Amino acid sequence: MSQSNSYVIKFTVILTIVLGGLLSLASVLLRPIQQKSVEIDTKKQILGAVMSLEGKSNNDILSTYDAVIKSLVVDINGEEVKQDESGQPVIAEDVDVARMYKISPEKRKFPVFKYHKEGKEDDVLAYIFPVYGVGLWGPIWGFLALDTDFKTLKGVVFDHETETPGLGARITEGEVQNRFQNKKVYNESGELVSVTMLKGENNPSSRLDDHHVDGLSGATITAVGVNDMLKAYLKFYESYIKKAADGKIVAYIE
Repeated sequence: MSQSNSYVIKFTVILTIVLGGLLSLASVLLRPIQQKSVEIDTKKQILGAVMSLEGKSNNDILSTYDAVIKSLVVDINGEEVKQDESGQPVIAEDVDVARMYKISPEKRKFPVFKYHKEGKEDDVLAYIFPVYGVGLWGPIWGFLALDTDFKTLKGVVFDHETETPGLGARITEGEVQNRFQNKKVYNESGELVSVTMLKGENNPSSRLDDHHVDGLSGATITAVGVNDMLKAYLKFYESYIKKAADGKIVAYIE
């Protein structure tokens, strides 16, 4: 009986080592593929805030991104951050916005993606900012594109981890995201008011002004999460927005 037990223990140990080794090997081999998938998905979302990507292949997305996006990283004061604490270059595409969300805004790094005319980096068409927050069941995130008038939303892209299908998960749908196009994030008095999803859906057009869009039926908490996320990150980026205006600040910001 003792020999049988010894055999079982040895077999279990060997099997564990072999399987563990195979899993580790698979993880190493698949990591580049996973990283590439994440890269493509992120760049697709960034571009999706300013253009339609219908029919574009992954290679098309990557080449388009390289042709029309220039990135940088700023701090809460709107100053560009070129190196981290250890002196290593800081690259916007490598900043983990989810991880940054867990630390105080004063210590965060904020990526900025400039959408420009192809071949003309100085001819900026929009500024794209990542946003991150909390929905009903878990994280929500996305990108908002601000036009060069520094007050108009050119577009948004939202995504989520575990929102309810058919309810909160609808924030990923084009019809919902399109509601934000051409809305204003500053009011006429110069206050940053962001854009708010109203409670409920099919609200009267009289309520859908420059700063409000229709809500989501049965997904009030997700909508509130979107609202909080947009307003918070617009505030985080406000110092940079003013610097980016570079003397073209208009009355609604001053």
